[in-house]
Amino acid sequence: MKTIQEEFWAGEFGDDYIARNKSDALLAANLALFSEIMKATGPVSSVLELGCNVGMNLKALDLLGPTILKAGFDINESAISQLKSEKPNFDVKTGSIIEDLATEAVDLTFTKGVLIHINPDYLEAVYANLYEKSNKYICVIEYYNPSPVSITYRGHDDRLFKRDFCGDLLNKYSDLELVDYGFYYRRDPVFQQDDMTWFLMKKV
Repeated sequence: MKTIQEEFWAGEFGDDYIARNKSDALLAANLALFSEIMKATGPVSSVLELGCNVGMNLKALDLLGPTILKAGFDINESAISQLKSEKPNFDVKTGSIIEDLATEAVDLTFTKGVLIHINPDYLEAVYANLYEKSNKYICVIEYYNPSPVSITYRGHDDRLFKRDFCGDLLNKYSDLELVDYGFYYRRDPVFQQDDMTWFLMKKV
């Protein structure tokens, strides 16, 4: 592994994260979130999630579109093992998303709460994977800040980084355009998420 952030998520902290982020309430909130995003994309036949963990996002997409081909990568082996046992039809693999990904291009690539945990020195590699493995759409669902900032995360420094990820991608790739965006509030009375902002981009 190239970074301390990867070691962090591949190890015990990443294992503990699984139990904290696996619930029917989160699945329901994800259904609300992705139904809004998928209205903006229209029909897609395949998706790839970078940092899929135990598949709470892919499971929501499976309910919304059972025929959609679903693929994902995650650095935590325990998470991928659980997801494979629950959803053997998902094409999920253990691997680092800052490396070149051995997978086919899909209609939609996305991250949710993952770019914020990537070492900023390696963000360009993840952006490249999001872009190169997408035939059409890219969606990033992350904490937003207009300028890069590092935040203490559960008592750990250098583990959470906020910035304008969408702006980075739009600046880097001239054939991307913004399609839609939205915000989910952690105190929403029905579908609680973290304070996530989603940005949907399209290749033109």
